[in-house]
Amino acid sequence: MRLVGKVGVIGAVAAATMLAAGCGGSSDNKASSTTTTAAATSTTAAAATTAASKGRECTAEDISVDGGFGTAPTIKLPADCDPPKELITKDLVVGSGPEAKAGDKLSTNYTLITWSNQKKLDSSFDRGKPLPLTLGAGQVIKGWDQGLVGIQEGSRRLLIIPPALGYGDHPPSGMKPGETLVFVTDAVKVGN
Repeated sequence: MRLVGKVGVIGAVAAATMLAAGCGGSSDNKASSTTTTAAATSTTAAAATTAASKGRECTAEDISVDGGFGTAPTIKLPADCDPPKELITKDLVVGSGPEAKAGDKLSTNYTLITWSNQKKLDSSFDRGKPLPLTLGAGQVIKGWDQGLVGIQEGSRRLLIIPPALGYGDHPPSGMKPGETLVFVTDAVKVGN
């Protein structure tokens, strides 16, 4: 999977589905029954959404990351909180090299897990080859362009990226729409 920030033409367009009130004549009872069923379904869906909430958003401190700079991390997400709605960054290891700013060349190793199923979806560590990019140039998702500003060479940073700064409702294959992304990134090289 590539962390591409821009997608070409979206080939599929969702179509609205309309339900027929019934066949073989209409009556006020059938219309009333359909409306009541739709309202009950809507209420049930709203209750399920509320019940699914854990009551608080997770923070960087709730995420467990094992492994040091240069080694593939193991990331564990908690079950007792909701994914954050804002971008969260936390330096897990602070390097001593130059800080990355918009326009800088940056080479990173990373591991990505998806919030909804806590599965590793991609890792440059597994490929043994860092990802080169120009920070802030739109080559990667917005969460990376924003979340990696200020990272120092030699640092390991946790990024928790909400859907609006990730892939939103149009993710690549293997990912659910509206997915929150969790990355651990190592800044291998900052600058030319």
